Amino acid sequence: MRAMVTMGHGGLEQMVMQEDWPRPEPAAGEVLIRVAACGLNNTDVNTRSGWYSKTVTDATTGGAFEEVGEEDPTWGGNPITFPRIQGADVCGRIVAVGGGVDSARIGERVITDGWLRDPADPGNMNKTGYFGSERDGGFAEYTTTLAVNAVPITSELSDAELATFSCSYSTAEGMLSRANVTEKDTVLVPGASGGVGGALVQLAKRRGARVIAMASESKHADVADLGPDVILPRTPEDLRSALGDEKITVVADVVGGPYWPNLIDVLERGGRYTCSGAIAGPMVELDLRTFYLRDLTFTGSTVIGPEVMKNLVAYIEAGEIKPALAATYPLEELREAQAAFIAKQHTGNIVVVP
Repeated sequence: MRAMVTMGHGGLEQMVMQEDWPRPEPAAGEVLIRVAACGLNNTDVNTRSGWYSKTVTDATTGGAFEEVGEEDPTWGGNPITFPRIQGADVCGRIVAVGGGVDSARIGERVITDGWLRDPADPGNMNKTGYFGSERDGGFAEYTTTLAVNAVPITSELSDAELATFSCSYSTAEGMLSRANVTEKDTVLVPGASGGVGGALVQLAKRRGARVIAMASESKHADVADLGPDVILPRTPEDLRSALGDEKITVVADVVGGPYWPNLIDVLERGGRYTCSGAIAGPMVELDLRTFYLRDLTFTGSTVIGPEVMKNLVAYIEAGEIKPALAATYPLEELREAQAAFIAKQHTGNIVVVP
C-alpha cells in the first residue's frame, strides 16, 4: 500500500512517502479500514518533532529541536517506535475483520476513536495509547485499529468533512466536560481559528454557554461562522478592557505562551481554567496568589472516555455541530499540508486523502 511514514524525530523531511509499504492485517478484535480521508492535528506535528519531551521548552514550531529526550517524546511521556505511520482522524470503510469481530461490520462507514484503551480496564488512564502514536494510524491507504475504536456513522457529510472531528472535537468536548461547562457560563476561547478552538466554540454553544472567541482579525469572518457571541483580536493589549462587562467563568485554552497570565487575570472568582495544549509555548508565569485568593480551578485534559466519541457521533448525525474543513491535500503532499498547518495558512482543519 501507499503510506507516508515518519522515520524519526525532526523536521518535515522525516516524513517519507512509501509506495509499497506492507499492508496491515487485522488481529483478533481488530478491523481493517480502507482509509478515505485522515485529518491532520497538532499531535501529529508535536510527535514528529518531539515537542512533547520535557527537554523542549519552546513553542510548537514544527521543526527539529536541538535536543529531544528519548524517554518522553510522546503525549503520554513515553518513548515512540519508528518508523511510524501517523494520523489519528480516519474516516473510511471496514474491509476486513479479525477474529472475534462480526463479519457483518464489513462495509461499515466509520470514524476512529483515537484513544486506545485496555479492553479489560478501559477506565484506566495509565493503560491508554494513541492511534498514530503507540500504533500506526491513517496516513496510508489502509489501517487497522481495535474494533471498538472504529465508530459507525451515518451522515451525508463527505469523508474529508468527517475526518475533521475525531481528535479536535473530542479534545474540545473533553476540556468542556472537565470544566463542567453549562448554560450559566461565559467561556473565553483563545486560538478560536484552530481545529480545537473552533470545536470549543461550537461545543460550548451547544451546551448553552456564552462564548467569546479570540483570533487574528484576518480570520474573524471564518470564526464568525462557528457562532460565537463575541470575537476579539488574538492578543488584545488590555484584555480586561476589551472584554467590557463580560464576566469570564471559564477559559478553554490550547495556546499558552507569554500571553497566558492575561487569561488567568480575567477569570472571575471561582472560575475554571481548562487546558489541552500549549502551541504558543509550554512555559508560563503564574502568580499563585491569583490562583488561590480567587478560588480558581485548573484542569488538564488529555485522556477521554469512550462515551465522548459516541456522543460526538450523535451530535454529528443530529446536525448539532458542523465540520470546519479548511483544505484537503493528497497523501503524497502531507509535508506541504503540515507546512501550511504550522504556518496557520488555513482556518479550521486540514485533511489528507490517500
